[in-house]
Amino acid sequence: MQSRWQKFRRLLEGRIGYRATRRGLWFLCVLAAMALGAVASGNNLLFLVLAAMLAALLVSGVLGSLSLAGLEVDFIAPQHVFAARGFPGHMRVRNVKWLMPSFSIRVEGIRNAGGARIESAVYFPVIPAGATVEKTVEAQFPRRGAYRENGFAFSTAFPFGFLRRSARVTLLRETLVYPALEPMPGFEQMLPAIAEEMEAYYRGLGRDFYRIRPYEALESARHVDWKATAHTGALQVREFAREHEQTVELFLDRDVPPNLDDWFEHAIHCCAFLAWRLSAQGASIHFRSNGYRLRQPEESDIYAILRYLALVYPQRAAAVEGPAEQTTYKLAFTTSPERLRQAGWAEARIVSPRELPLPARAPA
Repeated sequence: MQSRWQKFRRLLEGRIGYRATRRGLWFLCVLAAMALGAVASGNNLLFLVLAAMLAALLVSGVLGSLSLAGLEVDFIAPQHVFAARGFPGHMRVRNVKWLMPSFSIRVEGIRNAGGARIESAVYFPVIPAGATVEKTVEAQFPRRGAYRENGFAFSTAFPFGFLRRSARVTLLRETLVYPALEPMPGFEQMLPAIAEEMEAYYRGLGRDFYRIRPYEALESARHVDWKATAHTGALQVREFAREHEQTVELFLDRDVPPNLDDWFEHAIHCCAFLAWRLSAQGASIHFRSNGYRLRQPEESDIYAILRYLALVYPQRAAAVEGPAEQTTYKLAFTTSPERLRQAGWAEARIVSPRELPLPARAPA
């Protein structure tokens, strides 16, 4: 019992902020007028009313603080989260107080804390003592990477709405966020040309008809079935059985000068989008990046590549490895095309800042 009381006392003594509401400001104005009238007139009835108002203000502060005390929050994200894409997260709030419930609790994410951005605040009318309540909220992470802290703020105006009390809570839980999988500006215009090059490289694909399915990015337009397209109102393509598996060797050069860090970030998102699309189409990917190599799907799934791209950063390299295979279609992202060509990537499709400039920023 003593340890429980000490834990509750530490929670109660936590940092709590106060902000007067509009109703509270009006109440304070009336309170000040009542105090002046009581002192000026010496009327005992006014002093009684003033005492009752002060007692209500005191009770409001105590009950509000008790309602905020003893609350714990947990935010659970899905297993796979992508940057700049909304996802349903589960917010759980637990009331560790063993006797008193919490009333009118509002929970919202702190945007400047470097964590998940909650689309809207979550409201709990009542959280019973010792109970855990849960709600699903829409959230998103603005950038790729490992997020180890999520900031949340509890607030309540209970019981009279005169003061809004708030308390901040930091949740220590690591969440890995993959790069965004949306087609990036500039790279989207390059996709048809890359698709044509890949198809021209693998002319030995089978010609046995397999099925008709919706068109996807990176596919050649010459397989479009115009009759099925006219019938459905959406692009449809003819798919053929393959004689051998298509393999793409994808290389990301981490040797980037400091002034091109923004372009490197742009290249990471383009690389992730390309790998995701190729994997969805059944292609085999040999992914490499200055010492790192992985074959998908032979060694692992596409999420292993995305995990690497979520945490990768620029790093100086003494030399560049040459291509692992000569019979695969090769595509490389680099800021030094000439260095890659000298290392044996002369036949590869090289994407550099010249071919893929950074998209113009929208005016503030």
